[in-house]
Amino acid sequence: MRDRLERRDGTARLRSSLILTGRGACPMTCLMIKALIFDVDGTLAETEEGHRAAFNATFAAFGLTWFWDGDLYRVLHKVTGGKERMRHYAESIGVSRAQLPDDQIAEMHRRKNAYYSEHVRAGDCPLRPGVERLIRASRAAGLRLAICTTTSRVNVDELIAATLGANGLDLFEVVVAGEDAPVKKPAPDAYLDVLTALALRPAECLAFEDSRNGLLSAQAAQIATVVTPSRYTAHESFDGALMVLPDLDAFDLRAAGAAMEAAGR
Repeated sequence: MRDRLERRDGTARLRSSLILTGRGACPMTCLMIKALIFDVDGTLAETEEGHRAAFNATFAAFGLTWFWDGDLYRVLHKVTGGKERMRHYAESIGVSRAQLPDDQIAEMHRRKNAYYSEHVRAGDCPLRPGVERLIRASRAAGLRLAICTTTSRVNVDELIAATLGANGLDLFEVVVAGEDAPVKKPAPDAYLDVLTALALRPAECLAFEDSRNGLLSAQAAQIATVVTPSRYTAHESFDGALMVLPDLDAFDLRAAGAAMEAAGR
């Protein structure tokens, strides 16, 4: 599994004793964060309506009468992974694996990702406030960046290209997607793979998530986590998060570092 991780060259070293945040700077003596690790769906961008529309288009294309409205999708959203979500729903309405085998689920998932890509390319999934500023300022200051997500790699590629440009993925040294960690969040597997690829300790990293499952995954890997709840996760509990913010527009890495120190990380 780990040999599938994407390792990107050219990671910059810290060029001074200050880490720029875009809204100030913090002495290295009080901030030992070396890498930022980002979830994708709901964290980088409000993508879930694009996913929901893609699921429903897929169901129609396969002749199913299924339709996931917003209220149902909020419940189903707790199941991480698109194939897993469809399987869970099928079983909840009495559709067996014999009636809907795994290969058909996989085919439906590929079609769903294609529909989702159309939404992304149309500009329907812009980055959330503060995300691009944080990514570019942190990378410019020498921090290492990674992606840790349960979504498919093709979805990551499409979103980053549409929002950060054709070379946007070059900003991230490591990308762990759904194919790389078959055991999805809230299990820590994906985060543990990121830590291995970065060769860093949990205390040297800061994660960004939007959901309780994501928070639990990062916590299980012992990584401090900033949570920015999204449309389908705002009702969830985020006990134990380092910070819970409406978005990253006002995020200050200096404050996060101080909070980590206060928590003894």
